[in-house]
Amino acid sequence: MEYIIFLLAMMALLKGADYVIDESEKIAIHYKISQFVIGATIVALGTSLPEMAASIFASAQGKSDLAVSNVIGSTIFNIALVLGVVFIMANKLAPKRDMFAEDSSWALFPILIFLVVGFDGEISRWEGFIYLTMMGAYLMFLTKNADSFSGDFDEDKQDESFDWANTALWLGLGFVLVIVGAHFTVESASMIAREFGVSEWIIGLFLVALGTSLPELVVSIQAVRKNNADMILGNIIGSNVANFTVVLGAAAMVNPLKVDFTANAFDIMTALILTVMMVFITANKLYNRSSGIVLILMLALFLGNGIKAL
Repeated sequence: MEYIIFLLAMMALLKGADYVIDESEKIAIHYKISQFVIGATIVALGTSLPEMAASIFASAQGKSDLAVSNVIGSTIFNIALVLGVVFIMANKLAPKRDMFAEDSSWALFPILIFLVVGFDGEISRWEGFIYLTMMGAYLMFLTKNADSFSGDFDEDKQDESFDWANTALWLGLGFVLVIVGAHFTVESASMIAREFGVSEWIIGLFLVALGTSLPELVVSIQAVRKNNADMILGNIIGSNVANFTVVLGAAAMVNPLKVDFTANAFDIMTALILTVMMVFITANKLYNRSSGIVLILMLALFLGNGIKAL
Protein backbone atom coordinates (compact mmCIF):
# COMPACT_ATOMS: atom_id res chain seq x y z
CA MET A 1 0.00 0.00 0.00
CA GLU A 2 2.90 2.35 0.77
CA TYR A 3 4.13 2.06 -2.82
CA ILE A 4 0.74 3.02 -4.26
CA ILE A 5 0.52 5.99 -1.89
CA PHE A 6 4.08 7.02 -2.83
CA LEU A 7 3.34 6.86 -6.57
CA LEU A 8 0.05 8.75 -6.25
CA ALA A 9 1.67 11.35 -4.00
CA MET A 10 4.56 11.85 -6.44
CA MET A 11 2.07 12.19 -9.31
CA ALA A 12 0.16 14.86 -7.38
CA LEU A 13 3.41 16.61 -6.48
CA LEU A 14 4.65 16.69 -10.07
CA LYS A 15 1.28 17.60 -11.58
CA GLY A 16 0.88 20.42 -9.09
CA ALA A 17 4.34 21.75 -9.97
CA ASP A 18 3.40 21.48 -13.65
CA TYR A 19 0.34 23.68 -13.11
CA VAL A 20 2.38 26.24 -11.17
CA ILE A 21 5.07 26.34 -13.87
CA ASP A 22 2.62 26.68 -16.76
CA GLU A 23 0.56 29.45 -15.17
CA SER A 24 3.62 31.32 -13.89
CA GLU A 25 5.11 31.24 -17.37
CA LYS A 26 1.88 32.70 -18.79
CA ILE A 27 2.14 35.60 -16.33
CA ALA A 28 5.78 36.18 -17.28
CA ILE A 29 5.07 36.07 -21.01
CA HIS A 30 2.08 38.41 -20.59
CA TYR A 31 4.44 40.99 -19.07
CA LYS A 32 7.18 40.30 -21.67
CA ILE A 33 9.74 38.90 -19.27
CA SER A 34 12.77 37.29 -20.96
CA GLN A 35 13.07 33.53 -21.42
CA PHE A 36 16.27 33.40 -19.36
CA VAL A 37 14.61 35.18 -16.44
CA ILE A 38 11.60 32.88 -16.76
CA GLY A 39 13.91 29.86 -16.67
CA ALA A 40 16.12 31.11 -13.84
CA THR A 41 13.32 32.35 -11.58
CA ILE A 42 9.73 31.33 -12.25
CA VAL A 43 10.41 27.95 -13.87
CA ALA A 44 13.35 27.22 -11.56
CA LEU A 45 11.36 28.03 -8.43
CA GLY A 46 8.36 26.17 -9.81
CA THR A 47 10.33 23.01 -10.59
CA SER A 48 11.91 23.27 -7.13
CA LEU A 49 8.51 23.30 -5.43
CA PRO A 50 8.47 19.48 -5.04
CA GLU A 51 11.90 19.54 -3.35
CA MET A 52 10.89 22.44 -1.13
CA ALA A 53 7.60 20.90 -0.07
CA ALA A 54 9.15 17.48 0.57
CA SER A 55 12.09 18.89 2.56
CA ILE A 56 9.91 21.23 4.65
CA PHE A 57 7.53 18.42 5.57
CA ALA A 58 10.48 16.13 6.35
CA SER A 59 12.08 18.82 8.53
CA ALA A 60 8.81 19.46 10.38
CA GLN A 61 8.72 15.77 11.27
CA GLY A 62 12.34 15.76 12.46
CA LYS A 63 13.57 13.77 9.43
CA SER A 64 16.76 15.74 8.76
CA ASP A 65 18.38 13.04 6.61
CA LEU A 66 15.40 13.00 4.25
CA ALA A 67 15.30 16.80 4.03
CA VAL A 68 19.04 17.24 3.34
CA SER A 69 19.54 14.20 1.08
CA ASN A 70 16.65 15.40 -1.10
CA VAL A 71 18.58 18.62 -1.77
CA ILE A 72 21.88 16.82 -2.40
CA GLY A 73 20.27 14.20 -4.63
CA SER A 74 18.26 16.77 -6.60
CA THR A 75 21.40 18.81 -7.27
CA ILE A 76 23.14 15.68 -8.57
CA PHE A 77 20.22 14.62 -10.77
CA ASN A 78 19.69 18.16 -12.09
CA ILE A 79 23.25 18.35 -13.39
CA ALA A 80 24.18 14.74 -14.21
CA LEU A 81 20.81 13.49 -15.46
CA VAL A 82 19.01 16.58 -16.78
CA LEU A 83 21.98 18.39 -18.35
CA GLY A 84 23.48 15.06 -19.45
CA VAL A 85 20.31 14.10 -21.32
CA VAL A 86 19.86 17.62 -22.73
CA PHE A 87 23.44 17.86 -24.04
CA ILE A 88 23.16 14.43 -25.68
CA MET A 89 19.77 15.24 -27.24
CA ALA A 90 20.69 18.71 -28.47
CA ASN A 91 24.33 17.87 -29.29
CA LYS A 92 25.22 21.56 -29.45
CA LEU A 93 23.57 24.39 -27.53
CA ALA A 94 24.27 28.08 -28.15
CA PRO A 95 22.87 30.22 -25.33
CA LYS A 96 22.81 33.96 -25.96
CA ARG A 97 23.87 34.73 -22.41
CA ASP A 98 27.38 34.23 -20.97
CA MET A 99 26.40 31.77 -18.21
CA PHE A 100 29.89 31.62 -16.72
CA ALA A 101 30.45 35.36 -16.35
CA GLU A 102 26.94 36.12 -15.16
CA ASP A 103 25.43 33.13 -13.38
CA SER A 104 27.54 30.05 -12.63
CA SER A 105 28.98 31.44 -9.39
CA TRP A 106 25.44 31.65 -8.01
CA ALA A 107 25.19 27.86 -8.32
CA LEU A 108 28.64 27.24 -6.80
CA PHE A 109 28.59 29.53 -3.75
CA PRO A 110 25.54 27.98 -2.02
CA ILE A 111 27.06 24.48 -1.95
CA LEU A 112 30.40 25.86 -0.74
CA ILE A 113 28.56 27.67 2.05
CA PHE A 114 26.75 24.39 2.83
CA LEU A 115 30.15 22.75 3.46
CA VAL A 116 31.02 25.54 5.89
CA VAL A 117 27.74 25.93 7.81
CA GLY A 118 27.16 22.17 8.01
CA PHE A 119 30.68 21.32 9.16
CA ASP A 120 29.59 21.40 12.81
CA GLY A 121 26.91 18.81 12.06
CA GLU A 122 23.93 21.18 12.05
CA ILE A 123 22.32 23.85 9.89
CA SER A 124 20.65 26.25 12.32
CA ARG A 125 17.60 28.44 11.79
CA TRP A 126 19.86 31.48 11.54
CA GLU A 127 21.93 29.79 8.83
CA GLY A 128 18.69 28.84 7.07
CA PHE A 129 17.69 32.51 7.12
CA ILE A 130 21.03 33.45 5.56
CA TYR A 131 20.32 30.98 2.77
CA LEU A 132 16.92 32.54 2.10
CA THR A 133 18.50 36.00 1.85
CA MET A 134 20.91 34.58 -0.75
CA MET A 135 17.97 33.65 -2.96
CA GLY A 136 16.64 37.17 -2.49
CA ALA A 137 20.01 38.52 -3.58
CA TYR A 138 19.98 36.28 -6.67
CA LEU A 139 16.52 37.50 -7.66
CA MET A 140 17.64 41.11 -7.18
CA PHE A 141 20.70 40.40 -9.34
CA LEU A 142 18.52 39.04 -12.15
CA THR A 143 16.13 41.95 -11.89
CA LYS A 144 18.95 44.50 -11.92
CA ASN A 145 20.55 42.86 -14.97
CA ALA A 146 17.30 42.21 -16.82
CA ASP A 147 18.16 44.75 -19.52
CA SER A 148 21.09 42.62 -20.69
CA PHE A 149 18.72 39.88 -21.89
CA SER A 150 15.39 41.68 -22.17
CA GLY A 151 14.98 41.00 -25.87
CA ASP A 152 14.63 37.23 -25.78
CA PHE A 153 11.02 36.91 -24.66
CA ASP A 154 8.88 34.46 -26.59
CA GLU A 155 7.07 36.53 -29.22
CA ASP A 156 5.12 33.49 -30.47
CA LYS A 157 3.23 33.26 -27.16
CA GLN A 158 2.56 36.93 -26.58
CA ASP A 159 -0.67 36.91 -28.55
CA GLU A 160 -2.20 34.13 -26.43
CA SER A 161 -5.22 35.19 -24.41
CA PHE A 162 -4.49 35.80 -20.76
CA ASP A 163 -7.12 35.44 -18.05
CA TRP A 164 -6.11 36.33 -14.47
CA ALA A 165 -9.06 34.46 -12.93
CA ASN A 166 -8.28 31.25 -14.81
CA THR A 167 -4.58 31.55 -14.03
CA ALA A 168 -5.22 32.13 -10.32
CA LEU A 169 -7.50 29.06 -10.20
CA TRP A 170 -4.93 26.72 -11.71
CA LEU A 171 -2.13 28.23 -9.61
CA GLY A 172 -4.16 27.57 -6.47
CA LEU A 173 -4.88 23.99 -7.52
CA GLY A 174 -1.20 23.49 -8.30
CA PHE A 175 -0.09 24.64 -4.86
CA VAL A 176 -2.68 22.41 -3.15
CA LEU A 177 -1.49 19.36 -5.10
CA VAL A 178 2.15 20.17 -4.26
CA ILE A 179 1.45 20.51 -0.53
CA VAL A 180 -0.72 17.41 -0.25
CA GLY A 181 1.57 15.39 -2.51
CA ALA A 182 4.65 16.39 -0.50
CA HIS A 183 3.04 15.31 2.79
CA PHE A 184 2.18 11.83 1.56
CA THR A 185 5.46 11.47 -0.36
CA VAL A 186 7.47 11.96 2.83
CA GLU A 187 5.18 9.71 4.89
CA SER A 188 5.18 6.85 2.39
CA ALA A 189 8.93 7.17 1.67
CA SER A 190 9.66 6.86 5.38
CA MET A 191 7.49 3.76 5.64
CA ILE A 192 9.24 2.18 2.64
CA ALA A 193 12.62 2.93 4.23
CA ARG A 194 11.59 1.28 7.50
CA GLU A 195 10.14 -1.74 5.69
CA PHE A 196 13.38 -2.44 3.81
CA GLY A 197 15.70 -1.33 6.58
CA VAL A 198 17.17 1.35 4.30
CA SER A 199 18.21 4.70 5.77
CA GLU A 200 16.08 7.77 5.14
CA TRP A 201 19.18 9.39 3.62
CA ILE A 202 19.24 6.78 0.83
CA ILE A 203 15.47 7.07 0.25
CA GLY A 204 15.71 10.86 0.03
CA LEU A 205 18.88 10.77 -2.07
CA PHE A 206 17.48 8.47 -4.74
CA LEU A 207 13.74 7.85 -4.56
CA VAL A 208 12.50 11.31 -3.51
CA ALA A 209 15.28 13.32 -5.21
CA LEU A 210 14.83 11.57 -8.56
CA GLY A 211 11.06 12.05 -8.40
CA THR A 212 11.30 15.72 -7.49
CA SER A 213 13.85 16.31 -10.27
CA LEU A 214 11.41 15.13 -12.94
CA PRO A 215 9.93 18.65 -13.47
CA GLU A 216 13.39 19.99 -14.35
CA LEU A 217 13.90 17.10 -16.77
CA VAL A 218 10.50 17.56 -18.47
CA VAL A 219 10.86 21.36 -18.76
CA SER A 220 14.40 21.05 -20.15
CA ILE A 221 13.44 18.43 -22.74
CA GLN A 222 10.59 20.67 -23.90
CA ALA A 223 13.05 23.58 -24.13
CA VAL A 224 15.43 21.42 -26.23
CA ARG A 225 12.64 20.85 -28.75
CA LYS A 226 12.19 24.63 -28.97
CA ASN A 227 15.98 25.17 -29.17
CA ASN A 228 15.79 27.42 -26.10
CA ALA A 229 19.25 27.01 -24.57
CA ASP A 230 18.87 30.01 -22.28
CA MET A 231 15.79 28.59 -20.57
CA ILE A 232 17.45 25.16 -20.15
CA LEU A 233 20.57 26.49 -18.46
CA GLY A 234 18.65 29.16 -16.58
CA ASN A 235 16.32 26.47 -15.24
CA ILE A 236 19.14 24.22 -13.99
CA ILE A 237 21.27 27.01 -12.52
CA GLY A 238 18.23 28.62 -10.92
CA SER A 239 16.94 25.27 -9.62
CA ASN A 240 20.26 24.42 -7.99
CA VAL A 241 20.45 27.88 -6.42
CA ALA A 242 16.90 27.36 -5.14
CA ASN A 243 17.73 23.88 -3.82
CA PHE A 244 20.34 25.19 -1.40
CA THR A 245 18.86 28.59 -0.65
CA VAL A 246 15.07 28.27 -0.60
CA VAL A 247 14.68 24.51 -0.04
CA LEU A 248 17.44 23.98 2.53
CA GLY A 249 16.95 27.43 4.04
CA ALA A 250 13.19 26.99 4.56
CA ALA A 251 13.65 23.46 5.93
CA ALA A 252 16.29 24.68 8.41
CA MET A 253 14.03 27.50 9.59
CA VAL A 254 11.27 24.98 10.34
CA ASN A 255 13.70 22.82 12.32
CA PRO A 256 17.52 22.89 12.60
CA LEU A 257 18.89 20.19 10.27
CA LYS A 258 21.41 17.55 11.30
CA VAL A 259 24.12 16.81 8.73
CA ASP A 260 26.49 13.83 8.93
CA PHE A 261 29.40 14.75 6.66
CA THR A 262 31.42 11.66 7.57
CA ALA A 263 28.74 9.10 6.71
CA ASN A 264 27.59 10.91 3.54
CA ALA A 265 30.87 12.34 2.26
CA PHE A 266 30.70 10.59 -1.14
CA ASP A 267 27.26 11.98 -1.99
CA ILE A 268 28.06 15.51 -0.80
CA MET A 269 31.36 15.56 -2.70
CA THR A 270 29.62 14.24 -5.82
CA ALA A 271 27.22 17.19 -5.69
CA LEU A 272 30.18 19.57 -5.26
CA ILE A 273 32.21 18.00 -8.10
CA LEU A 274 29.24 18.10 -10.48
CA THR A 275 28.62 21.76 -9.63
CA VAL A 276 32.28 22.55 -10.38
CA MET A 277 31.93 20.59 -13.63
CA MET A 278 28.92 22.70 -14.57
CA VAL A 279 30.95 25.86 -13.94
CA PHE A 280 33.77 24.44 -16.09
CA ILE A 281 31.31 23.62 -18.88
CA THR A 282 29.85 27.13 -18.85
CA ALA A 283 33.33 28.70 -18.70
CA ASN A 284 34.44 26.84 -21.82
CA LYS A 285 31.01 26.74 -23.50
CA LEU A 286 31.16 22.94 -23.75
CA TYR A 287 27.43 22.54 -24.39
CA ASN A 288 27.81 19.41 -26.48
CA ARG A 289 27.30 15.63 -26.59
CA SER A 290 30.73 14.86 -25.13
CA SER A 291 29.90 16.82 -21.99
CA GLY A 292 26.59 15.01 -21.80
CA ILE A 293 28.28 11.60 -21.92
CA VAL A 294 30.71 12.61 -19.14
CA LEU A 295 27.82 13.78 -16.96
CA ILE A 296 25.89 10.53 -17.55
CA LEU A 297 29.02 8.56 -16.59
CA MET A 298 29.20 10.57 -13.37
CA LEU A 299 25.56 9.70 -12.75
CA ALA A 300 26.35 5.99 -13.27
CA LEU A 301 29.19 6.24 -10.74
CA PHE A 302 26.87 7.90 -8.24
CA LEU A 303 24.14 5.28 -8.76
CA GLY A 304 26.68 2.46 -8.50
CA ASN A 305 27.86 3.73 -5.13
CA GLY A 306 24.24 4.01 -3.98
CA ILE A 307 23.53 0.40 -4.94
CA LYS A 308 26.50 -0.72 -2.84
CA ALA A 309 25.09 1.17 0.13
CA LEU A 310 21.78 -0.73 0.02
